[in-house]
Amino acid sequence: MSDNKISLPLFDPALLKPALRDSVRKLALREQLKNPVMFVVYLGSVLCSVLWVMALQGKGDAPAWLTGSIAVWLWFTVLFANFAEALAEGRSRAQAASLKSLKKATIAKKLAAPQRYGAAFTVVDASDLRKGDVVLVQHTDLIPCDGEIIEGIASVDESAITGESAPVIRESGGDFSSVTGGTRVLSDWIVVRVSVNPGETFIDRMIAMVEGAKRRKTPNEIALTILLLALTLVFLMVTVTLLPFSVYSVGAAGSGEVISLPVLLALLVCLIPTTIGGLLSAIGVAGMSRLMAANVIATSGRAVEAAGDVDVLLLDKTGTITFGNRQAAAFIAAAGSTPTALAEAAWLASLADDTPEGKSIVVLAQQQTRAVAPHHDGVLSESQLGQGTLQALHQGLVPPGASFVPFTAQSRMSGINLGERQIRKGAADAIRRHVLQLGGSFSPALQQQVDGIASRGSTPLVVAEGARVLGVVELKDVVKPGIKQRFAQLRQMGIKTVMVTGDNRLTAAAIAAEAGVDDFLAEATPENKLALIRDYQQRGQLVAMTGDGTNDAPALAQADVAVAMNSGTQAAREAANMVDLDSSPTKLIQVVEIGKQMLMTRGALTTFSLANDVAKYFAIIPAAFAGTYPQLGLLNVMQLASPASALLSAVIFNALIIVVLIPLALKGVRYRALGAEALLRRNLLVYGLGGLLLPFAGIKLIDMLLALLGLV
Repeated sequence: MSDNKISLPLFDPALLKPALRDSVRKLALREQLKNPVMFVVYLGSVLCSVLWVMALQGKGDAPAWLTGSIAVWLWFTVLFANFAEALAEGRSRAQAASLKSLKKATIAKKLAAPQRYGAAFTVVDASDLRKGDVVLVQHTDLIPCDGEIIEGIASVDESAITGESAPVIRESGGDFSSVTGGTRVLSDWIVVRVSVNPGETFIDRMIAMVEGAKRRKTPNEIALTILLLALTLVFLMVTVTLLPFSVYSVGAAGSGEVISLPVLLALLVCLIPTTIGGLLSAIGVAGMSRLMAANVIATSGRAVEAAGDVDVLLLDKTGTITFGNRQAAAFIAAAGSTPTALAEAAWLASLADDTPEGKSIVVLAQQQTRAVAPHHDGVLSESQLGQGTLQALHQGLVPPGASFVPFTAQSRMSGINLGERQIRKGAADAIRRHVLQLGGSFSPALQQQVDGIASRGSTPLVVAEGARVLGVVELKDVVKPGIKQRFAQLRQMGIKTVMVTGDNRLTAAAIAAEAGVDDFLAEATPENKLALIRDYQQRGQLVAMTGDGTNDAPALAQADVAVAMNSGTQAAREAANMVDLDSSPTKLIQVVEIGKQMLMTRGALTTFSLANDVAKYFAIIPAAFAGTYPQLGLLNVMQLASPASALLSAVIFNALIIVVLIPLALKGVRYRALGAEALLRRNLLVYGLGGLLLPFAGIKLIDMLLALLGLV
């Protein structure tokens, strides 16, 4: 994949200087107000700085060196919380910059009525195009804007968007008529109807979403922010009440020391959840960045978060669960026919079929007939396969006078008319209706053959000539290796997998059993896809699906997480809330994993942050109140050198732990396929227990270092 995929080192030198500069810029009051927890630390830093100036003038209630040291480390805490967010945003802006390079000054050949190839056109700037305009794009031209092809067919280089060097075919009608501005036509010509106004193109939306500064907070992030704010207010009120309690206690006892304001500020900053408060924005921005690194563009931050909470995955069978290129494996003749006659008829009916299935039938038919008549001289009797057709078959020639009948969704069959001969191939029920209308019959034995093929997970394709059924072609599709294990992992996470296919129920059931999915929807139509999604949603479940066609648009619009293929139609891309630039149907599983990873990272760091507050409590409380309540010395379990050392060690640890956790916030915790309960236990064991024990060790180590250096 992709040569242009953005994959930056965790600490790219090119990003560090701008991030350090932005961390200072974010000290502006407007920026600090966006994060309530860090805003409290910011105010504490300002107040402590004022108290330090007063202490230098002999007006402080604590030693100037202690007040100044606390002020420095509080500012350090604020700056590195800003740095974490700025670094995450810088990575996103680097990704956006690569996309902006795709936006070039482009001219467009705007067509006048009748808006068809050959009509007069006017050369205009691409920025002057509006939705509904029609443009001509010829060989070597850049496509000026997003749109739908209404005439023509062309080979298009989409490497600027997808990174894939191989060109793709885009043509009017069907599911491959959508084109993206900035891509280039390599051959032929197309007439494109513009589908967006300036500023609304696919690239514009991609740029807007990957720029971290424009990212909106998701509902889960907002809820967590409210929780952190509530905890901050609780600790703020507790800290505020400690000063009058201290004054009263000293007055009543007639001895002791009143707790100082710098000490109260240090206590407040260490007890509120500053760790997760400082990293929360960075986690969200990094989640979007990881999605972009996977070549998926999310048009909604809510969708990324929803991906982590998905309960049901709707997966298309072809290309996702199976390789999708079904191949002809065998010709099974009906009673009264022969495999050779069936092979010849199937070959004739597939000559105009440009699908992988049709091509494989042609190849297999040629192999079969060579085995039957390897040394024919080109002159065949009527009793063989029809005069001259075997020779034409071997040479890959189209018999003279042939007219082809294309496949349609309504008829569900295709074929060829050759003189008096009418040959058709298609789905069993379609051929059954066809031969019955012509007065023929569809025998129970033939139906058993069809059911037997379907029960093996293959696709039966029935071939008939006139009112006579010649037999069945077996098409095999292979389940992708390892997909069953992936589904087992999803099941462990509590995610239900549903295979969606247009195959009959027998074929669908066989593939579903082999792949290990939990359920399947056979003979799927746009209506029953939509109904299935709504049914799951009415049960309170979140649904994710992928699609690329216009007929997928209603279901994509209904799904909570909808991934459209970049190669799909404009309707599908507009209905979805994510677009996969690689057009890989299996990307949906990776999207869910990225969403899960983001939520796991947020949960892990929240657990760690709340747990290490407990350790800081044991470090600061005895030190802060040693002069007021000597009995609290019993809580000095770490045996810190002095009250001043304890305070400063806790404040320094509180600042440094944010720096240490920045890589984890940006990279994310390691993804594991675990259920909610198992994940909670793991978080409590690893990050809860770790958050409880690490501060004890860290604060004690800093205390010993300060004492060794003689700073306290």
